[in-house]
Amino acid sequence: MLAKARDFVLRNARLLERATFAAHFEGAAAAPGLRALAAYQNDDGGFGLALEPDKRDPHSQPVDVQFALETMDAVGDFDMAMAKRACAWLTSVSTEEGGVPFAMASVNDYPHAPWWETEKDPQANLNPTAAIVGMLRKHRVEHPWVVQAEAFCWRAIPKINRTEFHELMPVIAFLSHAPDRARADKAMKDVLDRIAAPDAVELDPDAVGYVHMPLEWAPTPQHPCRKLFSDAVIVKHLDALAAKQREDGGWPISWDPISPAIECEWRGVRTVDALRVLRAYGRGF
Repeated sequence: MLAKARDFVLRNARLLERATFAAHFEGAAAAPGLRALAAYQNDDGGFGLALEPDKRDPHSQPVDVQFALETMDAVGDFDMAMAKRACAWLTSVSTEEGGVPFAMASVNDYPHAPWWETEKDPQANLNPTAAIVGMLRKHRVEHPWVVQAEAFCWRAIPKINRTEFHELMPVIAFLSHAPDRARADKAMKDVLDRIAAPDAVELDPDAVGYVHMPLEWAPTPQHPCRKLFSDAVIVKHLDALAAKQREDGGWPISWDPISPAIECEWRGVRTVDALRVLRAYGRGF
């Protein structure tokens, strides 16, 4: 499994995912991954240049900042200078509510998947504001933007009325690292109760399309969502995840890409992610 995945990554993935794979599974240093990541940081401090591959906007985008921070966290070498430069950009694009939008309108001017289409003056959104704040709090980044965005998140979280994966997972990341633990634990219980509701999670490992299954909600045994699923459910989905490795060594994506190049880029990301999940649960290597 790992050898085939390595071959796929080396043949098809971006330099960033190649370096990330090496850091995770071959004992390589984090520095090459950070150098590759730095190429996506714009002069304004934000991250762009299609770091999140589904939109080809060279300008800085909030989700690309989230992607960058999570990459640094994953390779185990969080670059404080890069993070603080990103905070300066986040400050410059924050709305009056205190958070950042899901996407900046510049995305409309470049090839992008349909879900990236954005209004001219978008409002702040928990996705990705909450995820970004969670990463910055986890790594104790001190910056005025963190304080203002945290206040936005606390105001927005009680208004959640959906069980949408891309809204609740950023909130879980935020609550996992919020300094006010009593408040965060209470809010986390409410979020987990919402996810535990019938039909909130796709439990059929053979389901197709853009659905989110237990291992996406709980990518590690330590994740807050792990308690929502029985051992039998987790084992069933681990078996299914391992079986989804293709003959070329990579894992597929579950949505329609707008170009073959983007599919290759995303499959590199997904392959590294799948291997990390399997290893976290003690599977295969």
